[in-house]
Formats: sequence, C-alpha cells, structure tokens
Amino acid sequence: MKRLPSAGLALTPLRFAGAADRDLGDRWRDARARLGDWRRAIAWRGALAFQPRPSEARGPALPRLLSELKTPFELWRARGAERRDPTAMLPPGLSRPVMLLPGFGTHPLRMRRLGHVLAAAGHRVADWGLGFNFGPDADRFDRLCERVVTMARREGQPLVLIGWSLGGLFAREIAHRHPDAVAMVITMGSPFSGDRRANNAWRAYQLITGHLVDAPPVGDRCFGVKPPVPTVALWSPRDGIVSPRSSCGRPGERDRALAMRCTHLGFASHPDVARALVGVIATLDQDNP
Repeated sequence: MKRLPSAGLALTPLRFAGAADRDLGDRWRDARARLGDWRRAIAWRGALAFQPRPSEARGPALPRLLSELKTPFELWRARGAERRDPTAMLPPGLSRPVMLLPGFGTHPLRMRRLGHVLAAAGHRVADWGLGFNFGPDADRFDRLCERVVTMARREGQPLVLIGWSLGGLFAREIAHRHPDAVAMVITMGSPFSGDRRANNAWRAYQLITGHLVDAPPVGDRCFGVKPPVPTVALWSPRDGIVSPRSSCGRPGERDRALAMRCTHLGFASHPDVARALVGVIATLDQDNP
C-alpha cells in the first residue's frame, strides 16, 4: 500500500503552536505593562497620601476630630428632643426644585432625612443621581452639570443646590458654569475658603482620587470666588473634619454664613440643619416676590 505523505500534516500543528506562543507572549507583555501602570499609580497615590501639610494650613485638632464619633448619639438625642417638644417648622414658601449633593465618600442616602423635611415643606427634591461621591473627574462632572440643566429645564425653574462638604464645592462650580440653571447654592461644611489643606480629609481625598486637592480636574472656581447666584454657607465651630474658617468663608466669598451646632457628619441629617435649610430657601421668595 502506498503511504500518504505526512510532511504537510506535520506542519499544521507547528504553525498553530507558533501562533499560540505569540498570543501568549503578547498577553504576557500586556499583563506586565498593566502591572507596571498599577505600580506607578499606587506609588503616585501613596506619595499624595503622605504629602506633608503646609505649615500655615491647619485642620481641626485631634479631640475635635474624635468628637465626630459621637455623631450617631447626638443625632439620636436631637431627634428625641424634637419628638418630645416639637418645634414648629418655618412656614414653607413657594415650592422649589432642590438637588442634594453628598459629601466625599458618602452616598445620597446619607442625606435622605434632609430630603424628607424639604419635601414636607413643599419642595421637589432629587439627589444628584451619581451614587457614591468618590471625587470629581471631568466625565462625571459633565454628567452632573447636564443633570442639573436638564432638571431645571424640566421643572421650569432654576434649582437650589444643597451640597454637603465636597458636594458643596461641586454646587459652587456648577453655579459658575450654569448660573441660569441655579437659583441658590447652600454649602454645608464645605472647604471653599483659604488653604485647600485646612481640613483632615485632604490626604484621603488625594489617595482615592489620584490628584492634588488644589488641582481638581473640573476647575477651581468653587474655591474663594462667589458664584453669581445667592450663596449661603452653613458651618459649625464643632466641625472635626473641615476648619470652621474654611467652611464659613470670608465676605465676598458667600452672601451669608450661618453657624450650626453640629459635627461635620451631622450636617447630613441633623434636625436643626433641616430647619435652617427650609428657612434659607424661603429667603428666595423674599428676594423674588
């Protein structure tokens, strides 16, 4: 019997083996490149996290920072006092569209109690729609601006933006970009004045976001310069995270500053803060009867 030639059959598996080896080599080089990128990113973020604080910048002292741990107890006590001796809520004014912007590392659910009080006062309340706030990037901030403009157009009125901590900086920047879509900005414990490191969260912010606290990728008009709309700063001398001077601001950086007696974490749901917000929003009706 005549044997079939086998040379062609033998070459086929060798050709596929060579292609597989090349694919494996490409994947290995890609994996090494990605690993190198991760190492550089980790090293960069580590350097940001351990950057020395400028000597002129001061955050709240350690005892004040530790007092933030008492926030749940203080909120429980304040709500209990309100139930035992309810204080009449300020009479609601005209209904306004309101957007709540959460603080750094928090979810909009942390501000739901404020939202309930504002809704009970007749306002149409929405959260920012982006989930957890882990700092700004250009794409997410553009989406937030688009959401504000769209909501203002749908409601037929400019929005009241209420921002807690970092959320307040977002609100100020949005008002600079889209003043026609914003009726008022209210910040709560937001570090918009003075040195960007006059707080106890800037290292964590730089570690997570990967950029310097004084060089956000969405612009820096949120710092210092007052937005071209009514701007009210709620601040607390008991704030353990942001320097009270930074969140109170100077004349010309905001229109009004109101002192609260709560912790930084308490801004998100304290009954006194909720009442203050209702009263501040009502001033829009006085200015624009």
